[in-house]
Amino acid sequence: MININWVEFKEYKQHAIKENNFEMLIDFLRSYYNMSNPTDVYDTLKADGTGRLMLEKRDIVDAEGLENFMFQ
Repeated sequence: MININWVEFKEYKQHAIKENNFEMLIDFLRSYYNMSNPTDVYDTLKADGTGRLMLEKRDIVDAEGLENFMFQ
């Protein structure tokens, strides 16, 4: 399981265009960890305390819900 590197994410945020932290985090996971599968992204977020809170805030309960959010 991958642990989110929050220090690198903060650095990534400084150069990101998006204003939504959750969208930035998803982009970060996709680029920094080379994740293309929504299931992998979901599992990583679910295993992290802050990531889990971000999922719960958006009522995302599974990888399919995250995929719908990512490609809306």
